[in-house]
Amino acid sequence: MKKKYSNFLNTGLTLVLVLLVIIPTFYFLGVFGGGEAMTFQQFRYQFGTVDTSQPFDLSQYDRTVENKVSLGFIREPVSVLIDLDELDGFKEDTAYFLEFSNSDIQEAYLYAIDEQGDYQLAGVSGTKHPEVNDLRSPNIYFPVLGDIVKAKYLVFEIHTQMPVDFSVSVYERNEFLENNSKRSVIISVYAGIMVALFLYNLILFFSILDKVYLYYCFYIFFIGLAQLSLSGYSFFILGQNVFLYEISMVGFTALSSIFVIPFFQLFIKTSVYVPKIEKYLYVIIVFYLLAFALRLFGLVEVSYSIVDVSGLLLAVAFFSIGGYVASKGDRSAYFFLLAWSFLLVGLVLFIMNNQGVVDLGAYANLPMLSGTAIEALLLSFALADKINILKEEKEKEQHDKLEALKENERLIKEQNVYLEDMVKSRTMELEQTLKNLKDTQTQLVNQEKMASLGQLTAGIAHEINNPINFVSSNISPLKRDIKDILELMDLYREKGELEFSEDSKSEVRDLEEDLELDYLLDEVNQLLAGMEDGAKRTVEIVRGLKLFSRIDEQDVKEVDIHDGLDSTLILLNSSMAGRINIRKEYGDLPLVECLAGKINQVFMNIISNAIQAMLDHQIEGRTPQLTLKTSISNDKVIIEIGDNGPGMPEHVREKVFEPFFTTKPVGKGTGLGLSIVYTIIENHKGTVVVKSAPGEGTKFIITLPVRQ
Repeated sequence: MKKKYSNFLNTGLTLVLVLLVIIPTFYFLGVFGGGEAMTFQQFRYQFGTVDTSQPFDLSQYDRTVENKVSLGFIREPVSVLIDLDELDGFKEDTAYFLEFSNSDIQEAYLYAIDEQGDYQLAGVSGTKHPEVNDLRSPNIYFPVLGDIVKAKYLVFEIHTQMPVDFSVSVYERNEFLENNSKRSVIISVYAGIMVALFLYNLILFFSILDKVYLYYCFYIFFIGLAQLSLSGYSFFILGQNVFLYEISMVGFTALSSIFVIPFFQLFIKTSVYVPKIEKYLYVIIVFYLLAFALRLFGLVEVSYSIVDVSGLLLAVAFFSIGGYVASKGDRSAYFFLLAWSFLLVGLVLFIMNNQGVVDLGAYANLPMLSGTAIEALLLSFALADKINILKEEKEKEQHDKLEALKENERLIKEQNVYLEDMVKSRTMELEQTLKNLKDTQTQLVNQEKMASLGQLTAGIAHEINNPINFVSSNISPLKRDIKDILELMDLYREKGELEFSEDSKSEVRDLEEDLELDYLLDEVNQLLAGMEDGAKRTVEIVRGLKLFSRIDEQDVKEVDIHDGLDSTLILLNSSMAGRINIRKEYGDLPLVECLAGKINQVFMNIISNAIQAMLDHQIEGRTPQLTLKTSISNDKVIIEIGDNGPGMPEHVREKVFEPFFTTKPVGKGTGLGLSIVYTIIENHKGTVVVKSAPGEGTKFIITLPVRQ
């Protein structure tokens, strides 16, 4: 259940990421904006060409359609009339562009009809006349200037073998150029996304050599080209060749679908889940190839019908099979259904725009572009996720093999025991073999003991290493300070030989102030005290090793607890490096009977752990702070050492005093520090308690009797 929930969560996060990338990108490119357009709501038309030799006769245009012209496939030219009186706000001194929401009309002639009914050829456009498309617009357009604006009617004579389906919009010149520029930027972004996905998955194919990535590369390539054809931009890519452009709409769509079917089969493993059904998917490939062949032979209407039916079959097959596989818990199927849902939404919006339910204006192809881009991105994420799935499956397979080997090993051992029992009663040689096995077992036990001793030795070496480092780290500043003092002494000697004039005395005093002699002497004392304390700590650790061997004993002394805390802070000052605030809340404590070196070792282990926790896991917005607090209660001193670091969960807090337990990486901790702390406090008849919670820091509370 948890794994299934995780799959839904990963899918949701991927969807959010895609939406956060795609939608803002298209928004800031102006997808949801653009110049205001004036649109025609009614069209009159007749079949046949315009007879310019005869006066204009409005009654000939006896057929009308609303909102847009949608005649499908026709086998003869069609003349479409629009009434300019429908539009208010035409300015005679303003340049306009009249744009068709169609990019595949072969020839379109524009005639302006004046008040007297005379025809005037106002322009020609279409895919067969690319020379007039100097703006490289994907849609058919006509500049409308001067006298044309004054005309009563406009008539378009249209010649094409493609479906006649368009609306007509009028833009001012700047608005048209703005829309055309935005469409170019959008299609460039779309092409960039598809090319990037193509190259990314092609690299994955050469890295992994999995055919599913190769099929997906070709699918991305051809579905991208198909969208460019539907948007009208592949006309320029194909060298403005009308034949190649017109067959590309069916050809690229067919090729993309041909490659998406084997991708689908490999991606959601139809051979595993639906082996009896997957072979019927190849029928759809045959339909697409048939449609492409018929389009090459000029059967445009039939080829488009087959493509539509094949697309419907493909969508039904993919969603039904994908839904079934998803119900089996396959993570790839969730991604696939989500990706194709976006493609389906884009297709529905595209159809709704064509039917006039919604109006996307100049961006009619945007739903399909967005749908295919998001689908391609989601499927790329899914393919990347497939690597993780394969990794998990490989790890599971290796685990199963390991379990099988262990089971085989167990069976072999049982068989060996059985055979040994059978042979033992018959031969003396087996008794010798058993004796050798016992000797080997003894050696293994001894080796285990030596390993435990090695861990103990490592812990002791760790404890000895710290004070030695303290001594060595203080040597360098000590030499520097002594050098400065000697420099002052040399000056005194030099000036003394000259019997100390007033100038000399002044110069000596200036040098003393520059060098801060009093501060240097104090620093030397502190450094020497630190070195002395480190040396004492070394002796105490060695003495502790001797005590472990029962060859020496230690004496209890009266100790100032505050001195021990302060000396520990001095020794650890280099590791804090000014990054941790120290807060002291010392009470009025008497001298405490204890083993000074051992108690200092307790302070050292706890404080150094706190420093490492705060510096290795810093919390944003929180300055690391170490708090030292002492007090006395009923002849017992209480020492509290707290930090505001990351804290510990309950299962860690319960084990901190166990030997060899550590949360540090291998090689950075032995797990003996806090175990030694607990032993030392217990030997002093005291107590140590730890309070901690995740995100709230950690506090150690030590209680020691004043008298032993």
